Amino acid sequence: MTKIALITGVTGQDGSYLAELLLSKGYTVHGLIRRSSSFNTERLDHIYQGPQEPERQLVLHHADLSDGAALVNLLRDLRPEEVYNLGAQSHVRVSFDTPLYTADVTGVGSLRLLEAIRASRIDTRIYQASSSEMFGSAPPPQNERTPFHPRSPYGCAKVFGYWSTVNYREAYDLFAVNGILFNHESPRRGQTFVTRKITRAVARIHAGLQEHVYLGNLDAVRDWGYAPEYVEAMWRMLQHDEPDDYVVATGAAATVQQFLEAAFAVAGLDWADHVRFDPKYQRPSEVDALIGDASKAESVLGWKPKVLWPELARIMVEADVAQLAAELGGTAVRIDK
Repeated sequence: MTKIALITGVTGQDGSYLAELLLSKGYTVHGLIRRSSSFNTERLDHIYQGPQEPERQLVLHHADLSDGAALVNLLRDLRPEEVYNLGAQSHVRVSFDTPLYTADVTGVGSLRLLEAIRASRIDTRIYQASSSEMFGSAPPPQNERTPFHPRSPYGCAKVFGYWSTVNYREAYDLFAVNGILFNHESPRRGQTFVTRKITRAVARIHAGLQEHVYLGNLDAVRDWGYAPEYVEAMWRMLQHDEPDDYVVATGAAATVQQFLEAAFAVAGLDWADHVRFDPKYQRPSEVDALIGDASKAESVLGWKPKVLWPELARIMVEADVAQLAAELGGTAVRIDK
């Protein structure tokens, strides 16, 4: 029989890649989207199936992690074998400006979903998208035994979601797992996140459409991986015999400045000519270094990353150059390989 999966945050970077993966494995995928007066499903356009299509495998539902009753009703109707909670206010810097909203959706929203699973009495497995931001100022490398010390409202909300997941696993015998994912990027990353902001700026500067890009702290160290590989790890966690928590990372880290250098070099540009500092992008409390140890995921799940950050920078720059060329009718200058 066809497996049924439910994805919150299906319109995001991870949600769209996960939907692709599950569809390729023969799942019927249901995704939650927030009601909006404008379309926000562009990451799913290539796999979208209209409601009139017979036997469609991708179905979208209007629902929200702030509405517990709607979650109970939807879960009871769909009875999915797997639930992936990827929905969140996920921008760390923005969480300082919207701390209560972030806490409600990113933190309490995960508890609402867990309680909806318990209340609907369905037999399912749930994946909770936890984050390396939970480690905050804990010294690297960080693994599953590293104590949490979050340095943002987003990190605090994710810690709440993490322990809620552990509690429901222990209290109600739910098959509930935490994937502690370190930074993972792709051409589908939102344009306000630093890696995509950089690679999109490279494409526009290379095409002569802008001259500078404004950034904050260039010394922060991050462990950047490739999002399509990370959703494979999510799926593997729910296929394992026993529920557990796993760090997902590459173990290879770089500063923002090093990522800048690599991204601009793809287009034959010197980053120092085009990058300017803007203090508004500084966080009130910074996370200096996040470097993950994913040896447990490799030994237990057989998962290992292939794309490291220099290759990731190239993939993203080339994708942004191609996208810009398409938007301009092919007039953007191509990058010579």
